[in-house]
Amino acid sequence: MKNLSILVIFLMLAVITAGCGEQNIESVYGTESSSVRNDSNSAASIIDSDADSSATSETSVGTDTRDIFSNRDFEVGYEESESALIKLNGDTASCSSDAVEISGSTITITDEGTYIVSGTLDDGMIIIDTDKSDKVQLVLDTVTIHSETCAPIYILQADKVFITMASGSTNTLSNGGTFTAIDENAIDAVIFSKEDLTLNGSGTLRITSPAGHGIVSKDSLRITSGSYDINCASHALSGKDEVCIANADFTMVSGKDGIHADNEDDASLGYVYIQSGTFSIDAEGDGISASSWLQIEDGSFDITAGGGSVNAASASSDSWGNFKGGGRHGGGQMNGFTGNSSGTSAAETDSTDSTSMKGIKASDSLTINGGTFAIDSADDSLHSNASLAVNGGTFEIASGDDAFHADDTLTVTAGTINITESYEGLEGLHVVISGGDIALVASDDGLNAAGGTDSSGSGGRDGMFGGPGSSSSSNGTILISGGTIAITAYGDGIDANGTLEITGGYITVCGPTQGDTATLDYDVSGTISGGTFIGTGASGMAQTFSSSKQGVISINAGTQSAGTQIQLSDSEGNTVITYVPALDFSVVILSSPAIISGETYTVTVGSSSNTFTAS
Repeated sequence: MKNLSILVIFLMLAVITAGCGEQNIESVYGTESSSVRNDSNSAASIIDSDADSSATSETSVGTDTRDIFSNRDFEVGYEESESALIKLNGDTASCSSDAVEISGSTITITDEGTYIVSGTLDDGMIIIDTDKSDKVQLVLDTVTIHSETCAPIYILQADKVFITMASGSTNTLSNGGTFTAIDENAIDAVIFSKEDLTLNGSGTLRITSPAGHGIVSKDSLRITSGSYDINCASHALSGKDEVCIANADFTMVSGKDGIHADNEDDASLGYVYIQSGTFSIDAEGDGISASSWLQIEDGSFDITAGGGSVNAASASSDSWGNFKGGGRHGGGQMNGFTGNSSGTSAAETDSTDSTSMKGIKASDSLTINGGTFAIDSADDSLHSNASLAVNGGTFEIASGDDAFHADDTLTVTAGTINITESYEGLEGLHVVISGGDIALVASDDGLNAAGGTDSSGSGGRDGMFGGPGSSSSSNGTILISGGTIAITAYGDGIDANGTLEITGGYITVCGPTQGDTATLDYDVSGTISGGTFIGTGASGMAQTFSSSKQGVISINAGTQSAGTQIQLSDSEGNTVITYVPALDFSVVILSSPAIISGETYTVTVGSSSNTFTAS
C-alpha cells in the first residue's frame, strides 16, 4: 500500500443493505470477448529422410524454434531384416551380431546400426559404447530390464542414440534402489546417456527409479512420440542442454522436478521446448523447470507441484489495518486512513527454503502460445525470472503464491485464464494486458506491478533460481488495452507501484471492505482513456483515477452487503452499467466510453438512488 493524495469524491447519502447474490456484469457496450489463439506446430510422426530439417513452424511467438528437431528425431521405422536381434533370457542374452558383446547379464553394443531387443533381463543392463561418430537405434519390442544397482540402459558414447518403442509393445525398465559406480560417470537414472538421446515410437515405456532419475541426458533429450509412465525419486526427465518434446504422452510422479533442463556452463542452454503432447505431472519440486528459456506451443498439461496450493504457507489478510493516520500522496484518492499491508506470501514467510515448487518455471523467458493447463502448485504456477508471455491457451490455476509471475514483463495477449486461488493473481515489474479472458481470485493483490524483484514470487522458495527479494519501488507499470478481466481480490484490486494506464478492455474489480485495501492503488498516476472499468471495495484507503479522457464516477456508498445491485443510468433513464458485487463494499468506481464527463447520472445502490456529475 502507498501514501497518495486526496481527490474530491462524491458521497452517497444513504446506507443500503441487501442480501447476498452472485456477480452479474452488464453494459450498453457489452463484455469484450477474445478468442483463444493456438499457434501450435505439428511435425510428421514419421519422416523418411535422415537429414536435419525444420520440423517446426515459423508462426510461433517467442524463441525461434525452427531447428529444434531433425527429421530423424521423428523416424520410428526400421527394417527387421537389416537389424541385429538381441534376445534377453533372464540372466543372459543372445545375439548373432559381432557388434554385440555379452558378458553374463551385461550387453554392450559397440557399432552403429539398428538393434531390436526383446525378452527379460532380471538384473542386468545394456551399454552403448560406440565410436563418437556413430548413430545407434535401439528398438524395444516388449522388453523388461531390471538393474539392481545401475541403469538398465547406459549410453556411454555415440554421436546420437534413438530409442524406439515398437508398435503395440509395453516395455519396463527399473532400478533396485541403489546406483553403484561402474566408471567415472555418476550414473543415477534408469536411462542414463552421456550423448544426445531421442525417444520415440508407438509403444509404451514404464520406468521405476526409487533412488534416482527416470531419463537423463547429459547432452540433449528429445522425445517425439510414444507413451511414458515414470515413477522416480528425482527428476522424471532431465536434459543438460535441452528437453524438447512433441506428440508424446506422459504420466510422471517425481520426487523432484517432472521435466528439468539445467546447464550451469552455458546460459543459452538448459531450455525446454514443448510442441505438443499430453502431460500428467505430480512433482514434489517443479512441474517443468528450465535454467534458460521455456516455450510451449500446444499440449494438455495437468500439473501438481509441491503437493498443490494447500501445501503453501498461509498468507492472511487478517492483520491488515495498520492505520497510522494521514492520507495518501499523489493522484486521485478517496478519504481514509493510511497504513501498510503486513500480509506475507508463502515465499516471503520462508525465504531460506531451497525447494522450488512451481508449476512451470524458467530462469529466462517463458512463452506460452497455446495448450490446456490445469496447474495446482504450492508456489507460483507460472514463473519467469525474466519475462512471461501468454499468447493463447486455457488455464485453470490454483496457486499457493502468484498464479503468474515475471521479474520483468508479464504480457497477456490472448487466452482464457481462470485463477481460483492465489496470493497475487498476475505480478510483474510491468504488467501488459491486450487481450484474453481473465478471471482471478487473490488473497492479496489481483494485478500487481511490483516495481522490482518481488520476494513473494522470485525469492524465497526458488531453489535453483532463488535469490533475495527486494522491496517495491515506483517504476512498475500496468497497461491494459484490451481483454476481459474480472478480479476478486482481498488486497488491492489493481496495485501499481508506479503507473496505471487503461486504454481498453472490460475490467471489474471486487474488493473487500476491511483493512488497508483499495480497488485502485498506484504511486504515480492512474489514467483511463478507453474501456470499461467497474470497481468496488473499501473506502478507507480508496483512490480513483488521477486523470481520464472519459467520464468517471467515484462514490462512497456507505456499508453495503454482497449481492447489492449497482445500477448507473443516464439523464434519460437509460441503463449504462449494472453490476452485482460478490463481496461487501463501500466504494464504487465507474468509467466507460458511455459516461460523459460533466453529464449527470443516477446511481442506484439497492433501493436508494442519487444523482452525480461525472468527472
